[in-house]
Amino acid sequence: MTPRELHDGRRDGLVPLESLDLGAAGSFAGLLRAMGRTAFSGRQLGEAFEIVLEMARDPDCLVVLTLSGAMTVAKQGRIFCEMIDRGIVGTVVSTGALMAHGLTESIGLTHYRYDETKSDEVLFEQGYNRVYDTLEMESNLNDVAELVGDVLRTTPPPEGVWSSARFCRALGERLERLAQGPGVLRSAFNKNVPVFVPAFTDSEMGLDFSTWAMNQALAKGQRDGVTPDEVFRAIPPYNPFLDLQEYARLIGRARRLGILTIGGGVPRNWAQQVAPYYDITADRLGITLPSPRFQYGVRICPEPVHWGGLSGCTYSEGISWGKFVAPAEGGRFAEVYADATLALPILMKAVFEELG
Repeated sequence: MTPRELHDGRRDGLVPLESLDLGAAGSFAGLLRAMGRTAFSGRQLGEAFEIVLEMARDPDCLVVLTLSGAMTVAKQGRIFCEMIDRGIVGTVVSTGALMAHGLTESIGLTHYRYDETKSDEVLFEQGYNRVYDTLEMESNLNDVAELVGDVLRTTPPPEGVWSSARFCRALGERLERLAQGPGVLRSAFNKNVPVFVPAFTDSEMGLDFSTWAMNQALAKGQRDGVTPDEVFRAIPPYNPFLDLQEYARLIGRARRLGILTIGGGVPRNWAQQVAPYYDITADRLGITLPSPRFQYGVRICPEPVHWGGLSGCTYSEGISWGKFVAPAEGGRFAEVYADATLALPILMKAVFEELG
């Protein structure tokens, strides 16, 4: 057996790790930089900090923020508001549920801590909707439905057709006039940041939109004895392809792209597919288009890759789809396998600290 040739890491150019000295970390930024010299998720969060900071400081980088999960129910909404208010985020791609639950806070309503002594059957009877350890009152959602309906009644859609981005702008404008609380849509309106909800009908907000359309259709006819086959025929003036094309045009104007993903799901996939969308459009139409790729990427999500879903997909895998710049060509990515309610506040506190 040939004896092993034992190397010294420094001579091989390896980066030495350092034991975490909490006393020497005088700030959140200092703490994350020190964590970046440790291991496991701590190192990942430290690397994410440096990449988010670089994205935020790059004036030519359009940062796409994708949001999924119950982040507004979990009271993380103000963090997203500050990211928009500071100009870090150039566009938001979100689930509709996250925006709908954020609306309750924006109009001065409250979420509550779940009382574990109450069964889910009792919660239903009392009008509480449980999201893990937090409660959203059904009455809150009814108030959101009134807001949605009032905006639809009083605001004509551009060119006669709504998209999620158009409707989110209208909601943001109304929230700014009401001035009852902070909210992602209110901040986005003030900063002219488009908010896209690709799975719009998969949300309370989408259902509010549809029930408003059905109510309008029934207003002129008989309501007694109406059947499901009759009532579920009203179609709102809504076209999701307006979102797809608006987002593609936005991406096409950017010199560099970054993506910050909380969770995964439809928002992540929809936001990332724009690069292959450009490629196949150029190929199938026989035209010349740029080939946009995300140069920066940070993902905070506990889902592992071996489940096969997009939420856990690595940036390395995304390179094979033509979505990202390879590291050898300047791509910078960090994947933090953690609950965002733990990692995001620390990460963004450090970023805001550094930006001043």
